[in-house]
Amino acid sequence: MIPPAAPRRNVELKAHDPDPVSTLAAVRDTGAVSMGTLEQADTYFPVPHGRLKLRDEGPRGATLISYDRPREARARPSSYRLVPVPDPASLRAALAQALGESGTVVKSRRLLMHGAVRIHLDRIEGLGDFVELEAVAPPDSDLQAEHAAVDALARALGITPDRVVDRGYAELLGIHD
Repeated sequence: MIPPAAPRRNVELKAHDPDPVSTLAAVRDTGAVSMGTLEQADTYFPVPHGRLKLRDEGPRGATLISYDRPREARARPSSYRLVPVPDPASLRAALAQALGESGTVVKSRRLLMHGAVRIHLDRIEGLGDFVELEAVAPPDSDLQAEHAAVDALARALGITPDRVVDRGYAELLGIHD
């Protein structure tokens, strides 16, 4: 049997986006490259540790994602695992039967890349607009470079501390606590 890969890690920052048009212009000014727009539905399941969601991107496929991160209104580390799902409807039904469902977050995500930092310009049903920065870390990283990259990009985009949120979209919607 092949042992599972170690969890992946990143440093991420999420903030309210009061002016998506200006934010997109600022992102483009950094030289970020557009990777397209993703339509995502994240269904959450109650679990005793961390978070568990099934991300369905329609024809692009689906992924089961388990993750854990602290609740802090700043750039914060996250540890996660991604598992490709060939039959998301059947997996969702099985997980819902066994665990129940907490709810679903529906979003339109514009993805841009600035070096190794993923920039998400998100429109969340029932919440509004957000910008999220994610710097994926190599396995041996102490996360200092990732924190520095996210902090520098947040400054370049004019993200102020009062806009930073300490929770995920599911928590903000009251789906998960």
